[in-house]
Formats: sequence, C-alpha cells, structure tokens
Amino acid sequence: MSSPSDFPEPPTKETLADARRTLETTRDSVQALNTKIDVAEATLAQILRESQYAISELQAQRSILENKLAKTMAYLSPIRRLPTELLREIFMWTSEDHPCSAWVLAAVSASWRRLALRIPVIWSKIRLLTTQHSSADTIRLWLERSGDTVPLDIEIFLRVANSKESPEATAVRLRRTSSQLAPISAPGWNVSFPASNSSPHYIVAHPPLPPSVGNVAIIMPPSPPPHHDSWGPSPPVVERQANAVSRVSMHWGHIAFFYLVEQMHRWERFVFRFDKQFTSMGALKSINGDAPLLREFEVSSMEAAFFAEWPWLPNANSSTSSVVLPQLRSLTLQHTPFKWSSPMLRGLHTLNLRGLPTTHLPLDRVLHILSNNPQLKIVSLHFQGILQPILPLNVLALPHVTSLTLGGHFLLTQLLDSLTLPSLESLTLDIEAREAVEDIISSLLARSSRPPLRHLSIAYGVAANAATFYYGPSGLVISWTALLLELLHLKTLTIGGTSLEPLLTALGSPEDDPNQTQNPVWACPALEVLGLRSCHAHNEGVTKLVQMVEARNPDNGTAQVVGGVTPVRVSRLELYECTNLGEDVMRWLNTRIPEVICSEPASDR
Repeated sequence: MSSPSDFPEPPTKETLADARRTLETTRDSVQALNTKIDVAEATLAQILRESQYAISELQAQRSILENKLAKTMAYLSPIRRLPTELLREIFMWTSEDHPCSAWVLAAVSASWRRLALRIPVIWSKIRLLTTQHSSADTIRLWLERSGDTVPLDIEIFLRVANSKESPEATAVRLRRTSSQLAPISAPGWNVSFPASNSSPHYIVAHPPLPPSVGNVAIIMPPSPPPHHDSWGPSPPVVERQANAVSRVSMHWGHIAFFYLVEQMHRWERFVFRFDKQFTSMGALKSINGDAPLLREFEVSSMEAAFFAEWPWLPNANSSTSSVVLPQLRSLTLQHTPFKWSSPMLRGLHTLNLRGLPTTHLPLDRVLHILSNNPQLKIVSLHFQGILQPILPLNVLALPHVTSLTLGGHFLLTQLLDSLTLPSLESLTLDIEAREAVEDIISSLLARSSRPPLRHLSIAYGVAANAATFYYGPSGLVISWTALLLELLHLKTLTIGGTSLEPLLTALGSPEDDPNQTQNPVWACPALEVLGLRSCHAHNEGVTKLVQMVEARNPDNGTAQVVGGVTPVRVSRLELYECTNLGEDVMRWLNTRIPEVICSEPASDR
C-alpha cells in the first residue's frame, strides 16, 4: 500500500491518477473492515446477552434453592421443637426487661406473631416516645393487644414541637438528627425524656412527613382519594398532608386519652410527661374516676404554664367525691393543677409536688398534705408562691421519711420548724431563703434525735444562680463549722451560692479552723463527695481548697487523727462556676482526688 511519501514530488498527471486509485482502494478496505467489526461486535453482544440470561437463570435457581435451604434449616432449628409453653415463658421474660419487645417478637414469623398476640401480659407495659403530630392509634393498638384484665404499666413521653416551626420542619429535624434527644429536665427536677436512638425500651413514633423532603427516605400512609366538588379542584398533595398533620396535632391528646381513660380501671402505673403546653392538653381533664389498681401516678410538664382548675382526679373534692384509689402510693404532679384536699393526696409513700406559678397555698395547708400521709418515705415539694399560715402550725412527725426536698418560696423554711424526721437520710433545700438556715437545720436534726443524714444539698439547684442576691456575701450559712460538726454520717455535700473560704475552712484540718477552740474534731468525717456551684471566692479561695484537700487526701493516704477520728478520703470534687483554679492546681487536684469536675466562671471564660 502506497503512502503519501511514496508519491514523487512535484506531483504530475500520472502520479495524481495513481493517488486517486489508491484513495478509492483504501476507502473500500476501510468499509470492509468496519463491516467485519460490526458483525463481530453484534456476535459478541449476542453471546453476552445469552450468557447474562443464562447467569440470571442460574441465579434465580440458586435463590430458590437458598430460600428452600433457609426454610429447611429453620424447620430443623431447635427452637421449632421448643414447646409452646416454654416459648411463652421466654416471651414473658423478655418483656420484663424490654417492654417493647412484643413488637419485635410479633414481627419474626407468622407463628410467633400468633403466639405473641395470644399473650396479653407482654403488651401490658406501654413505653412510647412520641409527638403530637404522630398518630395516637399506636396507643389504641397497644391497649387492644393487652387484653381486658391485665394491669397496665404506662409511660408516655410527649415531645411538643416548637410553635414557631411547621410540623413538617420539626419532623424533618427529628428524622435527620443522629444525636440523642436532649433531656428536658430543669436543675433539681427529675423529669426527662429518654434518648430515642439509644434506649431499646421505648417505641419512637415519628410524625408523618410530606412525600419529598430532601434526601430523606419516607414511608407514607395511603392518601385519601382526590375529590372534586362545587368549590373547585382538590388542594395540592403537600397542602393536604400539612392539613392532615395539623388536624392530628390538634386532636392527639383527645384521641390518646380517650383510649387510655377507657382502661383506667386497669392502670397500675401511669406516667405522662410533656415538655411544654400543647393544643389538646385539655384532654387531661378526662382523667377522672376510680382506679382500684393504681400504685403510681405522674403527670409532669417542664413548662410552668397557667391553667384553670381542671375537673380531673387531682382536683377532686374530698367532701363530694368518692374516688376509689386504695393502692396509690406514689404521686408526682409537676406544673399541673391540684387541690390540697384532694383524695389523691392521701396514704402515699412518695410525694412529688411542683406547684403552678398561680398556686399560692397557705403554709398550714402544705403541712396538712403531709399530715394526710403518715407513711411517707420520699417527699419533694416546690412552690413559687406560699402564703402565711391561716391556722397555727403543729409539729408533725413523719417517722418513715428518708428523703426531703424543698424548693421555691422562702416561707418553706418555716415548714422545717414543724417537722420531726427521725429517719432522714437526704435533705435538699433550694429555697429562696432570706436568712441563714443553719439554725433551722440544726433544730430539725436535734428535734429528730440526730438522724443519720448522709446527703445534704443547699441552694445547689435552681436557686444557686440567685444565691448571692438573696443571701448576701456570706451565703446561706453564717457558721459552717457549727452545722457541719453535727453531720457525722454525711457522705455527700453539695452547696451553691456561698462563700468558699468559710466552708472550706470548716471542712479542712480542725487545727486550722478558728471556730474550734476546744477539743477540735473533724467536720463531716465520712464525706466522700463535695459539690460547689456558683460559690464566690476571695483572695484565699484557691488556697483554702488546696489546704482542705491536702488535709483530707494527703500524699501518704491517711489523714491526721484528731479526737480519735480519721476522715475518709474525698473521692469526687465538683466545682461549677466558682473560681479559676489554674492548670497547675487542676493537675495537683487530679493527683489527690480520683474524680474532679471543674467549669470556670463565665467571666473568666
């Protein structure tokens, strides 16, 4: 084959004719090769199609055989030979540790589902974390599967959406987030939501979403059929979805409590918590009537709202109501209305009341609530508004109380002067005190025959931030030494809003305490945990802290024996918003105390 270099230069008539003949021949050759390539590619494609089809056929046959193999192995599984009675027992044991396991068990196989639906007791513990945009039918289905006679243990946590956001936006945020749901508890308040993605003990009900939001995978319920009428065509799908969500949120409480109250005769434990007011909150009014099995009742809201007096169980009139609650032993009402004379406030072992901002009870009626419950063991009272007593206050003995928590109005300190608590082990005071409280605490302990107080907390919760405003530069207690010397059994001490120097001096070496003149002894020799919050320090604050730790946790492992007593070593130290210790002091503290937690004041940060 000739190439352009084979032709002589310059071109002549004969060489140009040869070049044209060569060009024609080359084109014919290229066309012939293209045809052969097309045929070869078509043949290869046919072979690939046939091979792919053969592979697909083989894969389908393999899937059939693997499915048959799995079914055969499942049939040969030892659990299939397990008697139904034993499998029933396993289901029941599982439900005790994991209340929501019934939903999982019922989804394993058809036989397990039939068995699970025949065991009402495994459906008797309701654990639900939901929002008002979710369907309340989950509760109905749970109650139906629990039968008609099995006692119910109910915990429902309602997460209320932000009123400034649309339900769809809130739902998207809930779906997309991978972090735990933040607790809704305020300091000193034991109400919180469980983490939705870490706890296996709760069913999480997600709200419905529009059919397309970002890249979130969504399973939508069937939509209602479109309709046309004289008002024009039906609204767009997204608008109808938003309207449906809005209707659900408006009526969630009424639907849910309709089903719940119908089974009130089976309630053994009822806990309902919500973080703020919601549209259908008035449905709580329907909680009324007899609950012969009820042992524990709680309705708690984090938000301090303003309510009228609902005609519900905690507002029942003692003179006209014949409510039957023979088993009720634990009652918690937080930011919900109640009457001090309600039949529900009788015969309790655990009482936790957090009054509404509009609640202003005379002090003698608070004492009357306690007197109606002589078997009390745990008491927590928080009232922002308290009035002077109408009737004279008498001393009330509560021989079984081991834990007492008082918070709110300063008049509650007068309640301590009226109580005798010989079994007291834990005392928490978050009161807006207007004067030092060491004499009140000392009088309570002396009147109660020196009970073995192991935990003492003063102004460590919500009142800590306002401590210096109410208590002045000396804090709650004027003389720490006099009070702490009486607490021989104290293991945990948490204090807020006081001056560091007097407190640390009293806890340090007795020889360095100027308030101990004769026969010095260790204050709180059993102290293991010390927590300080918003405690202001002067020039010697850090120095006193180091001296106290050096005295109680010396290098040689044994503190000085004073008065025949050697104090135990401090195992945990908490300092929140107190003073800037410095890196060197923090390193030294970590060598002496196993667990040290410290946060600097905001001004230093």
